[in-house]
Amino acid sequence: MQVVIVESPSKAKTINKYLGSGFTVLASYGHIRDLPSKDGSVKPDDDFSMIWESDTSSKKRMNEIAAAVKGAERLVLATDPDREGEAISWHLLEALSDKKALKGVRIDRVAFNAITKSAVHEAMAHPREIDGNLVDAYLARRALDYLVGFTLSPILWRKLPGSRSAGRVQSVALRIICTRELEIETFVPQEYWSVKAQAKSGASMPFEARLVLHNGEKVQKFTLGDESAAMAAKAAVENGSFTVNAVEAKPGKRNPPPPFTTSTLQQEAARKLGFNAQRTMRTAQGLYEGIDIGGETTGLITYMRTDGVDMAPEAIQDARRSVGSQFGDNYVPSSPRMYKSKAKNAQEAHECIRPTSFSRSPDKLRGLDSDQHKLYELIWKRAIASQMESARLENTTIDLLTQDKKTGMRATGSVILFDGFLALYEEGQDDQENEDGGGVLPKLTVGQSADINDVNADQHFTQPPPRYSEASLVKRLEELGIGRPSTYASTLTTLRDRGYVTMDRNRFIPDSKGRIVTAFLENYFRKYVEYDFTADLEQKLDSISAGDADWKAFLRNFWSEFHATVEGIGELRITEVLDALNESLGPLIFPKKDDGSDPRKCPNCEDGRISLKTGRFGAFIGCSNYPDCNYTRQLSALGEGDDPSQNSDRVLGQDPETGLDVWLKVGRFGPYFQLGEPEKGSKEKPKRASLPKTWNLEEADLEKALMMLSLPREVGPHPEDGEMIEAGLGRYGPFVKHGKTYANLQSIDEVFEVGLNLAVTLIADKIANPRGRKAAAALKELGPHPVTGEPVNVMNGRYGPYVKHQKTNATLPNGVEPEAITLEHAVELITAKEKKPAKKKATKKKATKKKATKKAATKKATKKATTKKAATKKTTKKTTAKKATKKATKKTATKSAD
Repeated sequence: MQVVIVESPSKAKTINKYLGSGFTVLASYGHIRDLPSKDGSVKPDDDFSMIWESDTSSKKRMNEIAAAVKGAERLVLATDPDREGEAISWHLLEALSDKKALKGVRIDRVAFNAITKSAVHEAMAHPREIDGNLVDAYLARRALDYLVGFTLSPILWRKLPGSRSAGRVQSVALRIICTRELEIETFVPQEYWSVKAQAKSGASMPFEARLVLHNGEKVQKFTLGDESAAMAAKAAVENGSFTVNAVEAKPGKRNPPPPFTTSTLQQEAARKLGFNAQRTMRTAQGLYEGIDIGGETTGLITYMRTDGVDMAPEAIQDARRSVGSQFGDNYVPSSPRMYKSKAKNAQEAHECIRPTSFSRSPDKLRGLDSDQHKLYELIWKRAIASQMESARLENTTIDLLTQDKKTGMRATGSVILFDGFLALYEEGQDDQENEDGGGVLPKLTVGQSADINDVNADQHFTQPPPRYSEASLVKRLEELGIGRPSTYASTLTTLRDRGYVTMDRNRFIPDSKGRIVTAFLENYFRKYVEYDFTADLEQKLDSISAGDADWKAFLRNFWSEFHATVEGIGELRITEVLDALNESLGPLIFPKKDDGSDPRKCPNCEDGRISLKTGRFGAFIGCSNYPDCNYTRQLSALGEGDDPSQNSDRVLGQDPETGLDVWLKVGRFGPYFQLGEPEKGSKEKPKRASLPKTWNLEEADLEKALMMLSLPREVGPHPEDGEMIEAGLGRYGPFVKHGKTYANLQSIDEVFEVGLNLAVTLIADKIANPRGRKAAAALKELGPHPVTGEPVNVMNGRYGPYVKHQKTNATLPNGVEPEAITLEHAVELITAKEKKPAKKKATKKKATKKKATKKAATKKATKKATTKKAATKKTTKKTTAKKATKKATKKTATKSAD
């Protein structure tokens, strides 16, 4: 018997069918060991030894694998063909060795780039040993990330309350986002003008031309810097007499882009499909593991974690045949196109991401969900297009010149003579600007006169650089050589989960917490968030994977300097840190005022100065005279609203009933409305109402403020008891209230619109169903159970996602995403759950009952005990009580000391 270990159960089932009897294929469900999330898991003082642990489910799987391996002839480690896959195989081997399960067992490592029968059998016929260099690179990377994260994060917790974590790649990616935001905030628009007109020569069709020569000088972007210069240029065009000075037609061509790598797939899926990196990789994983085709599960794409653009020779021929059959022989280049990756790392030897068979066109495939179909179509088209003929174009330029040769116009056009690969695929672009140049231009000859009409002078302003999208950020990280494409999805997800960034129209906006963390790291750990330094670490890790460097020597060199830096920072006081951040973030959080006054002067008191403060909810701006002055506002003066005034306290108007000013203020917990100001010497606070989260700060006005300050609103008397029903906004959202019964409303708008009938109905429903429980919606419907036919769904529970079938709930294993679970895997989990013995609650009760019966019998038998025995029993009871009290006191004291 031969035992084969892969990573996922669906892959195990497919490969078992390919290999047939004589093979047992088991799944490890990813990594079976990991570093515990606690300090001390990596020990620099012990030559970077590591403590590995397995969770309960991993231990169970390892026991099953060990039981299967014992007595087997051969163990085949067939995990994924990348650094992580090599590491999983290494972990399996280490764990099996600890269990003494490898005696007399032949051990082989195989790797296949696609889950097809031919690829699997080819890999099984050419085994190898585990690549020690790849494992060393994995260990170095894992230790490095652990040491950086578990060393920096505690410093952030102590020095910047509210901050969550730092990481080697995560913090650099955050810095890139924050740097771009600062560029946007400090950007000063520059005015410029352009002059365009409609030109026509004889009977030709009209065409657009732009001014390129004025007063005998070439017109640059900022040549016409104001309206007067633009109007003068416009007049020169209107009064000029033009002839055709030059006509130039140049042939051009566009070559197809190479097939996808992990990075380019993430970028293009973001641009064209709107997928984030995590969604792209999850969907690609499903395509790699495959679907049922003709009764056999077949992988549809090659492995999706790769930096290589090379394509196997047989795949190139397959692609060329598909091009010829679908588009014709003139779309097939004379020789195959060969691409070479610029990446210099261990994954360069891998193939590109491509279909396992080009004959499986997207329109012929069945059984894919929407995301899978979209992504497969994108991969299929890109791979096919990479082996198609170039597009041939003709680029035409027409120059028009006045007789005095002082004013010149130019028209540019481009026409596609042969579409080539453009017949199938065109690469998406990020933030593409409109370029001059249109379509076909008329055929003109030099010397022809030209008429100019509809001359327009248009004003423009330079625009700040755009915020990063997932596609452009992934592209930037790859350009800088920071991180690896296979880790980008988790890195960007972490930034969002930590609250360091928010997303607006699929663009990254740094949150105040993210900017504070970045400023702190730039001030005290600048070297470790430098782009070049981080990229250099990646190159050194690649050197380890290539066998050119020792991983422990690399870690020793890094740790000695990093540890010394951390030790120095640990002595800093929080006040010193805040002073440094006040200085570095000054232009952002204390912008200059138009009147030249001190931007840090407190607007509430005469002698206070505002500065950065930290609290349990993060950073905010507060007055130095606290608690005498309680002025606070949110961190950013810019960036969390384009208008600086939107983050400052301001009067919206006067309340018509009281005549008091109605303020919009921004405090540490967000914006709020306030009626009047607190009177001096009075402890009574003015009426306040928070701005609802669904309302935009920019749209806050007097009308909305008065609406919020008027709450709670009286809806009407309840028809049964006459008690007033109120509508308002509480800590759990909008509500209607009758007595002590609260019923939720859907939105803040309903607070002002809900009528008596609806309010009475909602309150009655709440009384009938006090917990307000509704049937939980399924995260994913997997289909009918193969035995019962009842639905199997993925649900989201209080303690995490689980799969449900009838009354059986089975928790998903760690590391398994709810979206990635398949019906087969779910059925396995449910079956395993049903086989587990029930918890011994009933047995415990029986034992208790039996014990109670025995106790009762004893009590009855000893009822006629002597007075002396009773007295002894009473004395014993008192002594026991005293001991218990003493023990409890000691325990409480110990707990307080801790």
